[in-house]
Amino acid sequence: MALSSVAFLGLTFLAGSASAASVDRAVSIQVPGATLQATLSVPQSVFRPPVVLILAGSGPTDRDGNSPAGINTDAYKKLAAALNTAGFAVLRPDKRGIGASLPTDRREEALTFTDYVNDASAWIRWLSTQPSLGSIGVVGHSEGALVGLAAVLKTPVQAYVSLAGTGENIADTLTRQLHANPANPPALLTEADAAIQTLRSGKPVAKVSAALMTLFRPSVQPYLMSWMKLEPAAMMAQLAVADPRVPTLILQGDRDLQVTSDDARKLSAAQPSAQLALIPGMNHVLVDAPADVAGNIATYNAPQQPLSAALLSTLTSFLKRTLSPPQ
Repeated sequence: MALSSVAFLGLTFLAGSASAASVDRAVSIQVPGATLQATLSVPQSVFRPPVVLILAGSGPTDRDGNSPAGINTDAYKKLAAALNTAGFAVLRPDKRGIGASLPTDRREEALTFTDYVNDASAWIRWLSTQPSLGSIGVVGHSEGALVGLAAVLKTPVQAYVSLAGTGENIADTLTRQLHANPANPPALLTEADAAIQTLRSGKPVAKVSAALMTLFRPSVQPYLMSWMKLEPAAMMAQLAVADPRVPTLILQGDRDLQVTSDDARKLSAAQPSAQLALIPGMNHVLVDAPADVAGNIATYNAPQQPLSAALLSTLTSFLKRTLSPPQ
């Protein structure tokens, strides 16, 4: 897990680049404890377009959808380009502590899940002050789906999309994933189960074996404890009765190795008014993947592969219905 009360203090526009379809600008806001950076892509031919905030998934995932942990997909960059073509502006931030978004305190133990939620809310508030942009939608991917859900519950937007978002507490997800791996010996699973329960109760784990240090090292435990306080399905139910209610789309690929269709169904059951779309063949990095695990994982390092066509058509159709049309 890499590093990643908020009010923006300033804005910097840096030199941008242009393509035939859109203009990219680097933007920056100051929040308590960090300077956050993002790319704002605006279609050239659209006056006051609606804007979509894309929130990245877990780990050191940057604004493009790439990670030094061996993931090179350009997923968010490709998603932004597709949305630009459809007439939407897109804001893609680097998370606090990732890429160009620099926290004042760079210690891993200083980061909590709440920081990500507050940062997302700050970006939403900034977007709402931009006279050149229209209504706001949030698309959260993987962990970013929960960040976005928590943010829109306190900072109103006009549409929310959960893209490969979990439907259960992260403690339950970790337990399920660990037990699904036949290579994990029983003694290790017993230790992991105990660590997860301790963290879920809000207490740190004093002793972690070397085999589990990647997951439960002391410096990441404050982040995990803050994350485990959140119940995605319960929060989705809250969104269903929010005033005003936020149109919601739940998107999930059926070849996702990390999040399951059952997660999407749990979220859908919590908010029956939400649109549920299960995308055949799509995996966690939003591309069509083969059925075999090795072939699926190979797509995590294939930035040239296009995003799922079914994903793009479903997403753009939903956003065109729920966000005010380009003027």
